[in-house]
This record gives sequence, C-alpha cells and structure tokens, in this order.
Amino acid sequence: VLAATILTGEETVIFDVPELADVEVMLGILRDLGVSARWEQGEGLTLVVRADNLRTFGVREDLSREMRSSIFLMGPLLSRLGRVRTSYPGGCAIGPRPIDIHLKGLRMLGAAIEERFGYIDARAERLRGADLHLDFPSVGATENLMMAAVLAEGMTVIRNAAKEPEIVDLQNFLNQMGARIKGAGTDVIRIDGVKKLRGAEHTLIPDRIEAGTFMAAGAITRGDVLLENVVPEHLEAVISKLKEAGVSISEEADGLRVRGTKRGRAVDLKTLPYPGFPTDLQPQMMAFLALAEGTSVMTELIFENRFKQAEELRRMGANIRTEGRTAVVKGVPALFGAMVQTPALREGASLVLAGLAAEGTTIVEGLEHIDRGYERLEGKLASLGGVIRREK
Repeated sequence: VLAATILTGEETVIFDVPELADVEVMLGILRDLGVSARWEQGEGLTLVVRADNLRTFGVREDLSREMRSSIFLMGPLLSRLGRVRTSYPGGCAIGPRPIDIHLKGLRMLGAAIEERFGYIDARAERLRGADLHLDFPSVGATENLMMAAVLAEGMTVIRNAAKEPEIVDLQNFLNQMGARIKGAGTDVIRIDGVKKLRGAEHTLIPDRIEAGTFMAAGAITRGDVLLENVVPEHLEAVISKLKEAGVSISEEADGLRVRGTKRGRAVDLKTLPYPGFPTDLQPQMMAFLALAEGTSVMTELIFENRFKQAEELRRMGANIRTEGRTAVVKGVPALFGAMVQTPALREGASLVLAGLAAEGTTIVEGLEHIDRGYERLEGKLASLGGVIRREK
C-alpha cells in the first residue's frame, strides 16, 4: 500500500499503520525518492503521504537491501516515471525467493529490463495491458503487477494470481484511487488501465500473521487470550489446525477467544498459498508442537530453508529432526530456558513463544528481525501476563 501511494501526485492518507522497522525502511526509501510522508496521531497511527515531487527513479542500494518489499516499487515507478533502477532486494534469509515472476510479468507489460552487476534497470515509455499467467501464485508478484497495470494502456489479466487478503486490501486501496480492478481474492484479476489516479483515504486490514502469533502464544502457554480487531475468515486454516491440536477457539462479540487449557496433541501440517496454512506461521506452530503430545510431521512447501528455528528450539530441549522440506517434531513434556539467536522474523517470534512456555529464563538475541514485523511484541505479551522484557 505504501508503494502504491507513488502512483498519484495527490495526497493519500493511510489509517492503522503499525510502527514497524520495515515501515520505517519503506518510508526512508520513499523520502529518498522525493515523497513527503508524515505521521499523525489519531485512534491509531496515521500516515499522510504525497508524491507530487517524485524526483528520481533510482532506489538506493543500501535501502533496498534492507527489505524485500522494496521490489514493490518497480511497478509504481515504471508507471509514474517510465523507469526504475534498483538492486536485488534483501530481507530474511529463509531460502531463495527469486523475483523472476515479477520481471517476466513486467516484460510482458512492455518494460525493457536489463540485469547486470546486481542491479535491475527497467524502462517503459508506456506500459500496455497483457494476459499474464504466473508460474506460481506469488503475493509479491501479484501486487507488483497490479500496481504496474493500473496505469497501463488497455486491459491486463493476471491468471494464477495469489488470493491472500492483502491482495484484496491493495485492490480496495487502488480502486479508491480511481483504478478499475476486479477479481482480487480469486485466481484471476482483471485490471482496466486508467490515465490517472487520485488521492484517497484507506484503513489497513488487521495483520493476520500477528493475530496468528498471539493465537499460538495462547495455545503454547495454555492461556486464555481474546484477540480484538481480527478477521476470523483470514485465519481459517490456522483456526482449523489449532482446533485439531486440541486448542479451544471461539468467535465472540469482542473478537476471537483462544484457550489452551491442556497439553496440545500432535498434528501434521503443510504450508500452502492462501487459503492454505501460511508459511509465516509455520515457525510459531513448530514451537507449539514441540510441546504437544505425539509426533507431528511438518512440510514446508513455500520456502525451502525455513526450519532455521529448529536448531534454536533444540537448544531448549525440543526433539526436532529436519530433512529438506520436512520436519519431524516429537513433542516433549517441557522446554528449558536457554540463550537463542533469532535467525529471521517469524522464526524469532517462535523462539519468544517457546521462551514463554519454557521452564527457567530464555534470552532471545537478534530483536532487529522481530521488530521488522511486530509492533511492541514484548509489551503486548507482558499485558497478557507474560514475564518478558526488552533489555536493550
């Protein structure tokens, strides 16, 4: 959504923006491009963005390497300025995440793209609509191509599109700006290009991965958690799997109630594109299953290197064996506090959850990864009764 704000020179207002390290990095990139962005305080945090003085097509390498989402600027910059130059994006080391689907789609929309010396240079006087079929339903590629196509000449059809709720949220924002998009949430999205977009106001959807993390926190500690401001339909796969593992989950007037009243039981799990079980909640689920009764088999079908938390959980007494895309988790009666290192964002959250349930004290290092995707995680967990504090 932040990347999409540069598609217009008019003011856009975004409500309920979380204070995340990744948000600050993206704002740093936008400001470097000439975009003005300021925070305002309301019921939640609000961002006011204006890109009328967009002055350059080049994304600084040091900024783009800080987060993978910098790649989302390719489509908007091509649309507004006809050119974009960026380096390959950074982010969590969870396995290869090639951007070839992004580049293939942009080329089909008419962009001339040159890759050399770690940089991507793309040019297009005017993008033109095309019929695109994604080799994999990539969330990032779907969003990037949607933003590239809104100002393209003619109709663009994206087939085998990702169906995640965030795709629908982006469609709603772009349509408020004057775009003509239909089909987000299905595997076929149709975009009728327009000549110009206008400013708009938009409230972001709740973060389903943060919500799922707190659901796992309630389950692993056998606690009682009421989650407010969640969309249960976005979490159906997670709710189903936790219920299968013996966790009590119910929809109430105030939100979603999660009760982990007893030791969980083993379940088998495969990560899949939405509406399947999300890869971003696999590490947290592994921590929960490490204490469940029985043996669970977890299969990671999205990223091939996403069991890095297993080694750290083993330091705490977990019985986990990994081989390729499969992890066999034999539940143990208890975990024990240890010093562990955060390998990546969601993996770090899983270690925090394990520490909450472990006997003794756990020290989690590498908080910069966790801060990329969680706003004051330790404060929220402390408000639920967790004995947790940040030391630096």
